[in-house]
Amino acid sequence: MLIFTLRRLSLFVFTMLVLTLLSFSLGFLFPGDAVINLSGQIHATPTQLAELNNAYQADKNFIVQYWAYLSHIVNGDLGLSMSSQTPISSEVLKLLPATIELSLVALMLAMLIGIPLGFIAAIRHNKTSDNVILSVAMLGYSIPVFWLGLLAILLFSITLGWLPSAGRLSLLFEIDMVTGILFFDILLSNSPEKWQAFQDATMHIILPASVVALAPATIFIRLARASMVEVLATSYIRAARAKGLSAQQIIFRHAIRNALIKIIRHVGLQFANLVTIAMVTEVIFSWPGIGRWLIESIYQRDYTAIQSGLLVLSCFIFIVHILTDFFYAALNPLARGKKHGA
Repeated sequence: MLIFTLRRLSLFVFTMLVLTLLSFSLGFLFPGDAVINLSGQIHATPTQLAELNNAYQADKNFIVQYWAYLSHIVNGDLGLSMSSQTPISSEVLKLLPATIELSLVALMLAMLIGIPLGFIAAIRHNKTSDNVILSVAMLGYSIPVFWLGLLAILLFSITLGWLPSAGRLSLLFEIDMVTGILFFDILLSNSPEKWQAFQDATMHIILPASVVALAPATIFIRLARASMVEVLATSYIRAARAKGLSAQQIIFRHAIRNALIKIIRHVGLQFANLVTIAMVTEVIFSWPGIGRWLIESIYQRDYTAIQSGLLVLSCFIFIVHILTDFFYAALNPLARGKKHGA
């Protein structure tokens, strides 16, 4: 496990270096002065500009400039937003928890819906229920996210009035942000109406999380179905049948656990797809997350925010991917070997 951990940490460091190199290169590819693009100080006086050139080693070669840029990132200096002139690091710390909250709730929904349906389809292999579930999965995967989001708002918010269409919490509630994860902050607060606030936050997250979860849920259906079909065809399952175990005993005692191990490895891969969908959904539902902020930065040509936002989101996705690998390796010892852990 130690070698597996070292491999993953070295891969993380190498990938982050590549990402920072890409982010650094964008400063030269965007229009304007590279130092201004990296620092975001568009109103710098000649004195401040000279200080910035010195801080980013603008008169040195490319490697020294990259090292200076890397030092700023390691120290938490991501520059200023060109549009608001506020530190990007504070913007990221304020907005990223909202994206994490939405993504995690959507991931849980996708797994809770997709994996059981996939198992049912595999158990009812080549029967009517199997074909129906696969057809629904294909239909759900084909629906464009922005169209589904607008349709959900039209039906559940405007027509039926069941769920709110925008935001994280009603303006009636005042919750002090401690962790940035709204549900945790509500539970930590001393507000006498925190349970009403918790219910209100739940109602606000249902629609955007459901829209984000649809496409990953359809992928989990197919993954779970393929994994369970493969497990049910193995020799130890046939041996269990020969011993006289019932179908329920075989499924719940032997098949589900082994099928789940195969699915867990794909969770990290699906998380990147899920965050991409969440960025579009945040715009539709006015969700105050980093995805919406990043898309607005693209419209405003806020080059510093674009570089830093891409870097932070990529880092976040990669950390989730590594954590999933650790969880998979803990459940499956074969994954820690040289062949599988590379």
